[in-house]
Order: sequence, then structure tokens, then C-alpha cells
Amino acid sequence: MDWIDRFTGLSRLEQPVRERLVAQSQIVHLPKNTVLFGPGKQPENLLLLLEGTVRVQQVTEGGREIVLYRVHAGESCVMTTACLLAYEDYAAEGIAETEVEAVAIPRRVFDDLVAQSQSFRTFVFSAYSRRITDLFHVIEEIAFQKVDIRLAQKLVELSNGKGSLKATHAQLAAELGTAREVISRQLQEFQRRGWVETARGEVKLLDTQALRSLSSAA
Repeated sequence: MDWIDRFTGLSRLEQPVRERLVAQSQIVHLPKNTVLFGPGKQPENLLLLLEGTVRVQQVTEGGREIVLYRVHAGESCVMTTACLLAYEDYAAEGIAETEVEAVAIPRRVFDDLVAQSQSFRTFVFSAYSRRITDLFHVIEEIAFQKVDIRLAQKLVELSNGKGSLKATHAQLAAELGTAREVISRQLQEFQRRGWVETARGEVKLLDTQALRSLSSAA
């Protein structure tokens, strides 16, 4: 069993295609906070994550960061896929939130397999379609869902059952695509209700059930 079997869809590749993919790709290790790509740069490889998490975000002209999505182990990056297919530069940046282990498939190998292998082509476009759906969900949340509900959801999600999370107001604002001042006001309201307690760079969840109840109002 090799790394191919860790990705849904690749296990169905024809044996010659599978062998070429393994032989001509490279496993890379990247430290936390590595900038994998950024605006104006051309993609050289398609990265398939084996371990770790990559945050893909966009920075507005005013300097505000907006988190678009995260790439986890067993996934590929839709931004990279789109740029490879269209021969365009990146319009966002990807940052390693943790140490990352990934498979780097060179552009020429990607181009050849998309053209020649139906199984590989199906894998690429299936992953692309799923992530585009996720992006539309992000847009819908930003446009139509109230900030208090979205913040409650995000606090519960990022705390991961630990009862607290390390995050600044600016980082939470980037997660939700809003202004830091908006997050600060909402956290003050949550603290007034006794749901959270804020400290420098940390939010403690005092009443997770209340936050879950609010988030379920979505």
C-alpha cells in the first residue's frame, strides 16, 4: 500500500498511471507557517496532503484577511487545481498551519494525466466540485448569516472540545470574513452573558451548551 490509497479516487487508477504518479511525484515536508503559495505566483505542483493542515486565505485591499477554506490530510487544494487548469497565477495565499507532509505532483505530470487518464481526471474534478460547493457555503454564510451565530459556531469548532482556544480577535475576524471590531463587540456580549471569558490571545468557553444552542439557530 502506498500514498495513493490514502486518497479517495486514486486507488482506481490504471496500474501504469499509478506507477508513473508514484515515480514522478515527490513527498515533501514543510514546517509550520510556511507560505506554500501567494498572489501573483504560478503553481508548479499539485499538492496532496498526507499530514497537517493548510489555511487558504485572501487579503483585501484594506489589509483584512478572509479565510476561504482549509486543506486537510487526504485532500487537495482547489485553488491550485483551478490555477493549474487555467494556467493562471494564484489570487490567494496558502499557509501551513501545522507541519505538513504532502505529495507534490509536477505540473507536466498533472497536465499529461488530466489529458490521458479518465480515472485521474475524475479524481481531480470530483475534488474540485466538492470544494467549490464548500466555497459557495462560505459566501452564503458571510452574506446572509448573523455574526453572533457564525461566531458561536466557530468558537465551538475551533475549541475542538477542549473548552478554550488560542485566537486573537483579528484571527477570528479573518475566520468569519468580518472586521476585528465586530468580533470584539460580539465577544464582549458573549462575556456579558457568561458564555465566554476572554484573555490576551485566548477565549475560554464557559457555557458551551449556550453557544451550541445559538449556533443551531442557523
